[in-house]
Parts: sequence; structure tokens; C-alpha cells
Amino acid sequence: MGSGRERWIEHYSSAQEILLVGEGDFSFSACLARTFGSACNMVATSLESQGSLRSKHWSCLSHLSELKRRGCLVLHDVDVYEMDLHPALQWRKFDVIVFNFPHAGHFPWLRERNPQLIQMHKNLLKAFFENARGMLREGGEVHVATRDDYPYNRWNVEELAEEAGLVLMEKVWFKKSDYPGYQNKRGGDIKSNKTFRLRNCFTFKFALQQYEYDYTCDEMSVCSDDFI
Repeated sequence: MGSGRERWIEHYSSAQEILLVGEGDFSFSACLARTFGSACNMVATSLESQGSLRSKHWSCLSHLSELKRRGCLVLHDVDVYEMDLHPALQWRKFDVIVFNFPHAGHFPWLRERNPQLIQMHKNLLKAFFENARGMLREGGEVHVATRDDYPYNRWNVEELAEEAGLVLMEKVWFKKSDYPGYQNKRGGDIKSNKTFRLRNCFTFKFALQQYEYDYTCDEMSVCSDDFI
């Protein structure tokens, strides 16, 4: 970052190196960029190619223009299953990696409570956590915003993160109004640019687990960065 005072919006600061994953129309990234004044500290990514993004999320155009103007690196065709291998990402480390409302896709024959779709969501998050943990700086965090009511709580977000070596630091309410201009998009191939109802939404904030050997009790204890 260049000179100038540090600016904050909720959990995010202009002094942090921030990776945003799975952006819809890039309105969340644009909100952060406007607050910071500069987006040189940000990398914003989408699963979609540049062409499919514009057809699915035509509201993205003004946000992409603003991000480019403010110096954000925007990447397309970034899959969380292998994002750590992306040429523009594989050597970078981040203070915060953000995945807002991850979703494995919409299918006419599957409802959200269907076990098959729940497993697809879990597979997506598992891959994300496993990739994200190796892309963090020391003391960095992984943030996932999602609903925490049925059937979304069947995704077992905390358990999946723990399996990837991440520990829950904090769970805080996600309020859309805290991010002016943000529009949560369905994505996928069905009504892609429509918003969806946000209920019982939280941001789960995870950090890397660290292991300390306790010589007094001769056993391994697991601690998060902030509690060491």
C-alpha cells in the first residue's frame, strides 16, 4: 500500500492484503475499494470467464470499471479447487481471504435440503479451506459468510474448516447494509443475476491452528494464533 491513513469497513482494512473469492457481480469488492480509496491491496476473483460473467451478471460492468480504476487485480476463471495453482496467485500470501455465500450451483431437480446438493456444497468448502490455508500470511484469516439456518447449517462449516487445519476465531452477524452497494447474487445458470434472501447470516472468521507441546501434561494442545 502507498502512503495515507488506514481505512476500515467492518472486518476489512486498506492495510490488509485481501483476496476475494467467488465474486458474483463484484459489488462487494467495489464496496471495499470505494471505502479504501485505492484497491491496490485487493485481488478480486470470479469462477466465471470474462464473457460468461457479463452474460450472467450484467450488473458487473460498472463494478469492474471502478475496480480497475482503483488498482484492483481482477481475475476470471479462478476455481477454488485449484486457486493456489493460479499463475497470479501461487506465490502470493494474504492477510484475509474472503468467500461470501459459497454455493455449488442451482439445479432444477435439486432443492437446498437435498443430500446430494448439501454434499456438493461441502465439497466446495472443503476444497476452498484446503487451498486457502496455504495462501495465508502469518496471522491471516479466512472469512466465509453464509446462512446458519436449515439446511445451510448441514454444511458443517466449522467442522470442514477444522479438518483443513483452521480454527474458528469469531462468528459475527453479516449485515448487507454494512456494505453499501453490495448485491448478493445467486450465480450458477438459473436466474444468475437475481439476489437471494439473507436470513440468519454470519461471517465465520477462521485462522490457522498452531500446535504447542505441553511438557507438563505430555500432550499436544491446539491453539489459534490469537490465543498463543
